[in-house]
Amino acid sequence: MSKMVLENKEMLKVKCDALALLKALIATPSPSKQENKTACLLQSWLNDKGVDATLIGNNVCAKNKFFDTYKPSILLVSHHDTVPPSKDYTIDPYTPFIKEGKLYGLGSNDAGGPLVSLLSAFVYFYDEEHLPFNLMFCAAAEEEISGRNGLELALPFFGEINFAIVGEPTSMALAISEKGLMVCDCIAYGKSGHTARDEGENAILKAIKDIQWLTNYKFDKVSPSLGEIKMSATMIEAGIKHNIVPNKCHFVVDVRTTDAYSNEEVLKIMQQNMQSEVQARSTRIKPSATPLNHPVVKALLAQGVTTYGSPTTSDQAILSCPSVKFSPGDSARSHTANEFIYIQQINEGIAFFIDFFSTMRNMKW
Repeated sequence: MSKMVLENKEMLKVKCDALALLKALIATPSPSKQENKTACLLQSWLNDKGVDATLIGNNVCAKNKFFDTYKPSILLVSHHDTVPPSKDYTIDPYTPFIKEGKLYGLGSNDAGGPLVSLLSAFVYFYDEEHLPFNLMFCAAAEEEISGRNGLELALPFFGEINFAIVGEPTSMALAISEKGLMVCDCIAYGKSGHTARDEGENAILKAIKDIQWLTNYKFDKVSPSLGEIKMSATMIEAGIKHNIVPNKCHFVVDVRTTDAYSNEEVLKIMQQNMQSEVQARSTRIKPSATPLNHPVVKALLAQGVTTYGSPTTSDQAILSCPSVKFSPGDSARSHTANEFIYIQQINEGIAFFIDFFSTMRNMKW
């Protein structure tokens, strides 16, 4: 039997195993914070492949067999938690089925397809002794809620990470940057009074002035790949009776940050320019950007992939190393009813990652 036939048979088995695993994941409900069953499923699947996999909370973590601390390390990470199924589903979200080349089921696209594609590549190279780099893998929990018991909990297991590929559906386009997120609670203070006597200071009017400012404000620096920072007032609450001037108005601002500023810098600018008291619920969902001249990015670009800046957040926000978001699947299908992914997309993703890491054997960092 020719070498080519053997290679084709081996690749066919890799793809079949990945599809079977994805079906099993779909059939196992894994809403955020309740991923223990899919975590055990993934760990068992890896163990059956001869991979030593460790559970850290509901995060499934592994390093290649011949891990060497003197070599640069690449982390492959995707998530196995899902959002709750939409009420608009017309099929059972937990019963995977294939129709017209599409695999249907909750989490098939976000992020089951990306996860099994990266995992297949990791397993393919797991026991290769002379790789010039380390490959590490994490099936992360709580990504959909940016939970602290997700990738953030697992990161100490991996030690130094030189580069990361985050598995999210990007249609195999390379997200070299990603917007951050801050949710800010703002409180405008006034003074109570009776409306009939024209008393008090209306906190709603003070809040409106601040909302007008954040709607119209333009930051000096603009990100080349992510554009401008966007601040949007999305919730507001004030008043207890129709005839009492409100002394307090609470409103919520959704802030989508870019790599032009840190979250802390944006928060400071808001606090300096708004009358209202401004507090961020968290600054940990930070923006990111990786230079086009990074060696791994250059190697990916050499494969003919296109680049873009992503407006959506992911586990990229948790990482402090250079990273990209890149995998099969379509972001527009995430969190939608009757979610699906094309099987061909998964197969092409697996083939791409295996070919790519094969070419990286000769790459210089």
